[in-house]
Amino acid sequence: MTDAHMDPTRKHDYVFLIDVKDGNPNGDPDAGGMPRTDPITGQGLITDVALKRKIRNTITLVHQGKPGFEMYVEQGVALNPQIQRAYIEGGAKEGQTATAQEWMIRNFYDVRLFGAVMSVGDQKKHAGRARGPMQVTFSRSIDPITPLEAGITRVAPNKPEDLAKGKVTEMGNKRYVPYGLYRGHGFYSGALGAKAGVTPEDLAAYWQALTMMFDHDRASSRGEMAIRGLYVFSHDDAYGRAPAHKLFDLIRIKPLGHSEARSWHDYTDRITIDEDKVPAGVTLSRLID
Repeated sequence: MTDAHMDPTRKHDYVFLIDVKDGNPNGDPDAGGMPRTDPITGQGLITDVALKRKIRNTITLVHQGKPGFEMYVEQGVALNPQIQRAYIEGGAKEGQTATAQEWMIRNFYDVRLFGAVMSVGDQKKHAGRARGPMQVTFSRSIDPITPLEAGITRVAPNKPEDLAKGKVTEMGNKRYVPYGLYRGHGFYSGALGAKAGVTPEDLAAYWQALTMMFDHDRASSRGEMAIRGLYVFSHDDAYGRAPAHKLFDLIRIKPLGHSEARSWHDYTDRITIDEDKVPAGVTLSRLID
């Protein structure tokens, strides 16, 4: 019997927990690369775009070259030529937008799962807009974070003429958070998944990528990042047996009320999951606990 969370015909709502130690989980280019924060509450933020990039990269790494697992949104790849492939390789003719869209959904994993706008510019040959069954929210830290900046030096200057002048170091900065635990939510529509042709293999790839995305995304600027919790509420039909927010309320993390946390262990005894209150027709799977 297939595990409930692997069934693409069902609706799934999920909660995930991400932590960071001495790293920058998602720098804000409008703030000089400092960790993103809510200016009112001081809570840290990680955008959905940043998480989807990591998921795409992980799935590409694991399933590279496998049919149906290409990525439409890929670093260093222009989008319009990707769309034109539906006409060159997919055999769609001008005006056959639906045919082109079907080819894009079948071949590009991220179009199939996340959806995409494929009618950019004034192209006559395009693939319209596909709605994705899988959506992810911003992640928000449980408590306020303390964005810090550390000065660093490099012993190799950029220019030879600087060495000639006696300059032996370059100065720089690293922006980081001492520690932060972030919570995010996600949603999967079984009805839209059926239209897109999502398979159990697609869902398995997604959950795998979500659990291991930080293990293959290490960088000096990101410090130590890990996914600490992944809880999937699977309904027994495509449309859902209970509102997502009601299910999310069953997983509670009591804030510390300050920004002094320095490890995951500061929160482990503050997490409560009311599993006995999960409504009929919904199954809770603890993929990471």
